[in-house]
Amino acid sequence: MTREELTRAFAERGIRKVKVGGFDVDGVLRGKLIHLDKFESAASDGFGFCDVIFGWDVADNLYDNATVTGWHSGYPDALARIDLGTFRVLPHEPDTACFLADFYDAATGKPHAACPRNLLKRVVGQAESAGYKPLMSAEFEFWIFREDPESLRAKGYSGLDPLSPGMFGYSWVREGQHADLMHDILDTMEAFDIPIEGLHTETGPGVWEAALRYTDAVEAADRAALFKTTLKQIVHRHGLAVTFMAKWNPSLPGSSGHIHQSLFDSAKERNLFEDAKAPHGLTDLGMHYVGGLVKLAGELTALYSPFVNTYKRYVPGVWAPMTPSWGVENRTCAVRVIPGGKGTRVEYRQTASDINPYIAMATTLGAGLWGARNAVAPPPPAQGDATEAGDPLPMTLEHAVEALSRSEAAKEILGEAFVDHYVRSRDWEVREYRRAVTDWELKRYFEVV
Repeated sequence: MTREELTRAFAERGIRKVKVGGFDVDGVLRGKLIHLDKFESAASDGFGFCDVIFGWDVADNLYDNATVTGWHSGYPDALARIDLGTFRVLPHEPDTACFLADFYDAATGKPHAACPRNLLKRVVGQAESAGYKPLMSAEFEFWIFREDPESLRAKGYSGLDPLSPGMFGYSWVREGQHADLMHDILDTMEAFDIPIEGLHTETGPGVWEAALRYTDAVEAADRAALFKTTLKQIVHRHGLAVTFMAKWNPSLPGSSGHIHQSLFDSAKERNLFEDAKAPHGLTDLGMHYVGGLVKLAGELTALYSPFVNTYKRYVPGVWAPMTPSWGVENRTCAVRVIPGGKGTRVEYRQTASDINPYIAMATTLGAGLWGARNAVAPPPPAQGDATEAGDPLPMTLEHAVEALSRSEAAKEILGEAFVDHYVRSRDWEVREYRRAVTDWELKRYFEVV
């Protein structure tokens, strides 16, 4: 969108304020409201945004090991550049324009080493240089509760009241019982340019799944990341709360965040994965793409599974993949191949709903391209239950970080500077967890030992 088109759109919509933000390494949208006059200069020249957003964790605690910013640098401003093409307006804030920004080093003007959106743009650029147009989408499972921020804290995040009781997947009844909320979600997301392809209950009290529409990779990540932020705002208006934690309750299934992907030609006319005559419905390019995903799954796990809690999802019997496996229409695998003409695609199933979409999509795309460049043949496809097919994936964040820190492929795919910062951030996360004393430990050991 040009500046002239934007000026007309602002006038037509009666825009009086602007909200601008960008996503940090944990997938949190950090932003601010700015005056229209400030927006005019920021849209042309960028604006300063404190780089502490890359120097603290999901709870705003400062890292003690970061090099991209910190006490040693004084936490200066990064340069935020607004992407005018991300212009959106939320229906319940009709006079406020929303934009996403990318972050750059203020001194050099180069992309900030820790900026997830620029990371994805760079990997997409590699695909396009090779003649491919990557298309992606995300699907998320999430749990809705009759709670608010105050009640969640008062209850200590336990004994929560779900939106609806029982295990009732694909329930037409539950959708009808909560029609006002569901239609608000569908209509608000559509108006905010996050079209939802499907929305339904999953198996569990108050759990739902939304599948987002397929589109270009960067736009797909924008939609996925904004979906989570926007849903939290929508349910709050209904007096509810939502979580995208990978595993919020040990007695219930975890929450997946699968990534669908394919490569088209540069004109987006031909699916380069599709070959109906091939044994598995995939071209050689598609097979090598799968080969890269499978080959690198273990060493890239920390990028797909970013938090300590993510690994609680990896338990048998709930379709969460536990091995670097693949199969055709096999939901127990880490990589599910879905053949079907122009819709032929790969679904990456290792990821949970707590992903940073930019990082996870950049990693899956990068791993697939790595497989294509190196003509990596995948192992034989898994038949039946794949949870024990081959060596296990890392089962803790600590082990995943160790594997990522040794990965030369990760540095090749994502760049050494980003991988270094990411490893440091996850090492901090592991150390913060080690300091915690959990309810499980208190209940198990307090009186007995």
